[in-house]
Amino acid sequence: MAEPRHFIDLWRLAPSDLRAILDDARARKAARKGWPQGRVDADAPGAERTLAMIFQKNSTRTRFSFDAAMRQLGGDVIISTAADMQLGRGETVADTAMVLSRMVDAVMIRANSHDDVEEFARVASVPVINGLTDRSHPCQILANFLTIEERFGSIDGKVLAWVGDGNNVCSSFIHAAAAFNFELRIAAPAAYGPNAVDLARTAERQGRVEVTDDPRAAVAGADAVITDTWVSMGDTDHDARLAALGPYQVDAGLMALAAPHAIFMHDLPAHRGEEVTAEVFDGPRSTVWDEAENRIHAQKSVLAWCFDRLGKV
Repeated sequence: MAEPRHFIDLWRLAPSDLRAILDDARARKAARKGWPQGRVDADAPGAERTLAMIFQKNSTRTRFSFDAAMRQLGGDVIISTAADMQLGRGETVADTAMVLSRMVDAVMIRANSHDDVEEFARVASVPVINGLTDRSHPCQILANFLTIEERFGSIDGKVLAWVGDGNNVCSSFIHAAAAFNFELRIAAPAAYGPNAVDLARTAERQGRVEVTDDPRAAVAGADAVITDTWVSMGDTDHDARLAALGPYQVDAGLMALAAPHAIFMHDLPAHRGEEVTAEVFDGPRSTVWDEAENRIHAQKSVLAWCFDRLGKV
């Protein structure tokens, strides 16, 4: 039996696979123009397959987009929180992986711990997809890239500016920098900077990532300005974060330093008045709703790749 195709972190996949997933997502979205959401894609690469979704964290976009994605691929879904399962009563991750591998065709996990997802994937005999962990959020980044390429044609050579907390979403942008050949500028205070291991790995692969504590320098001339909530699920230093990250708010003045065609991006949920002003978030340069929709299309192609069913739409 072939080894399962896991989708855990972007840096683990070959650039050619990542490009194939993104191109497939663009084609699938275009092919569905004008269709009702419930219609199955013509090639139905998920037919006769079932996806299990496990949630240790609350979710809106991940839950609805994966559910819709699997249905549009022609498959089915089973959804559970960890508290609903024996996993929430002490059953091991490994034992859970062994059981589900005999019941479903793939598992998506939105987890508290990245280590748990990696352990699940080590044991599982079906593909495992990272729906978010404390260390990365690869599905979100592919939705961002799909949005960028819809606006600019290609992400190749573009300048992306990340402003704020160097969190798990920031890490996935770092993971992708070498594979997609864009320049990533990260502006963050030292206490909330990006992961040093991620930076070192990407540097070894000739990825172009710069880190600064000056948001104006990061944003100058950028094609996209990206931020995220300053306090994520599980963070316990709320007041310290708000104090340190206050100077990194994306407002109209900061956006004015970006390229004239620059877009604003946010993976949601957002806190208007904290990491971004309402003027920017709800303004004409914002692509936040496109990004949210594109979670469906990007994840359909991730699933098709996991099933080794990427093809012509």
